[in-house]
Amino acid sequence: MEPLTHFLTGACIGRSGPNRTTAYATLTLTLAAEFPDIDVLWNLKGPVQALAHHRGFTHSLLGSPVDSLVVVGFVYALHRWRVHRGKSPPMPPRWGMLFLFGILATLSHILLDFTNNYGVRPFMPFNWRWYSWDIVFIIEPLITLALLLGLILPAIFALVGSDMGARKEKFRGRWCATFALIAVCAIWWIRDFEHRKAVTLLNSTDYRGEVVKSAAAMPYPVNPFMWAGIVETQSFYAKVPIDSRSYRTDPQDRAQYLYKPAETPITLAAKKSSLGRAYFDWSRYPYVETEALPAPQSGYDVNFRDLRFDYAPIKLGSSPTRTPLSADVIVDDKGRVLLMKMGNREEEP
Repeated sequence: MEPLTHFLTGACIGRSGPNRTTAYATLTLTLAAEFPDIDVLWNLKGPVQALAHHRGFTHSLLGSPVDSLVVVGFVYALHRWRVHRGKSPPMPPRWGMLFLFGILATLSHILLDFTNNYGVRPFMPFNWRWYSWDIVFIIEPLITLALLLGLILPAIFALVGSDMGARKEKFRGRWCATFALIAVCAIWWIRDFEHRKAVTLLNSTDYRGEVVKSAAAMPYPVNPFMWAGIVETQSFYAKVPIDSRSYRTDPQDRAQYLYKPAETPITLAAKKSSLGRAYFDWSRYPYVETEALPAPQSGYDVNFRDLRFDYAPIKLGSSPTRTPLSADVIVDDKGRVLLMKMGNREEEP
């Protein structure tokens, strides 16, 4: 998910009760809920390392205590600085409990990222497999709104209460934050139910007489009934728009078929590049296209795209002719890799 949702989730968890047990609970939970995305620093190493390490160790179960330790270390340094300036917190910090809260927050980050279609690798380094639930778009306004209201409404209620002479609460907002977290779970439940219906529809449809190897449904924001279906058979991929309120699909009318291209020495060379290996380790529905470079250049542009991200909500914010998270490997006539590109970033082999 995008950073705002992670921050708001951590803040709501803090407000739902942990802030009554120790100083800095909400601060620790809020920071730790977004900290796993520190792996964006791999972007400094180039597109290959960025792809290979994104949602890696910092997004794993083994990495969660490490993430928490770093965040608690920062909070401890902040605490010492505040004490030095004579600003002690109203209650003593319990560092062991803050460490556990930090782990809880990083696990919430992994869970939120698991709900979308990019995926996570929670069991690395023992298991490098990617897992994804595919039920929530990377930006989900309903979830963000629920969490935001869970944090804002208590301040509004307190303002109204002060005008009426109500007693001021020391820790307000517990029930609003708890309700916001329950609302997020309810959204997941609805989306999971509709997602399973969509996948069932995909698996129960005939695709030119071929056996379905796998089927998946990619989420749209807000609307839990609209899904971008992907079906893989031995010889092609089928992209099928799905409305889970309907109990039938007609791929002859709505499906777009993409036949898998034949493997060539050029595509094999591109796949064996460092970018190719990282891409195919992560991609679930990779589609490869090869295009000869225009004169006076010689060689080929081998384009990788993952069909999970080849649909409207994602492409609205990018080039209409290019799939987000696609990659290119430039190969010469002899199969030597000359350049690797992902987005606007380039890297030599």
